[in-house]
Amino acid sequence: MDYMITTKQLTKKYKSFSAVNNVSLNIPKGSIYGLLGPNGAGKSTTMKMLLGLTAPTTGSFLIDGKHFPDDRLSILKEVGSFIESPSFYANLTGAENLDIIRRILGLSQSAATDALELVGLSEFGGRLAKKYSLGMKQRLGLAGALLGRPPILILDEPTNGLDPAGIHEIRNLIKSLPGLYDCTILISSHMLSEIELMADEVGMLNHGRLLFEGSLDELRQTALQSGFSANNLEDIFLSMIEKDNGLRRQGAKL
Repeated sequence: MDYMITTKQLTKKYKSFSAVNNVSLNIPKGSIYGLLGPNGAGKSTTMKMLLGLTAPTTGSFLIDGKHFPDDRLSILKEVGSFIESPSFYANLTGAENLDIIRRILGLSQSAATDALELVGLSEFGGRLAKKYSLGMKQRLGLAGALLGRPPILILDEPTNGLDPAGIHEIRNLIKSLPGLYDCTILISSHMLSEIELMADEVGMLNHGRLLFEGSLDELRQTALQSGFSANNLEDIFLSMIEKDNGLRRQGAKL
């Protein structure tokens, strides 16, 4: 299988605390890969390492065959990102906000127009960002990530704070992107039902360690073999996390 992102024993420590502990991911090219885990599991830290926002303590990773940190600048040119809530200049239009990012990235003027069209904001590009609804702001954040149609997207909680209609819109947009221009998406979300509807592959983290990686079908089979309910991703997730936490408590007592 052709992988767009691979990590090898990726680790991030803060003094004696391991936020990410020996994580080896294999993210197939052209897939939507859901990174799952409870709060503090290491999802955001992993994404920030892949984006060069924080350096790994140990371990390594490859993105599109390029090695970090040797090829850091080349990697960043291929990655569009949406980390936490996007921020904009409120008194500039959506198009003007994107144009600032476009100039920094050295892209053509058509890149901003193209990104607005991809996210369905073409008719609102001339509206001030402060007058955008929350859903429109999330779309504008995605448009920023999509400037230049990068082959890799890293999206951290892109539906955070949206109402059901907004979540539906963003989900359908994200699902459509690999087909539109052959990109690979790494996405995290606490909304497991959304990941279940979007993702081809998943990785599950708990306390910085990778509990599972594979397709949703493989995850269901793993759950059934462990005697867990496999009705939906949320049931599987809660059962696997609870089991791992129980094993950790037992180990701490020994």
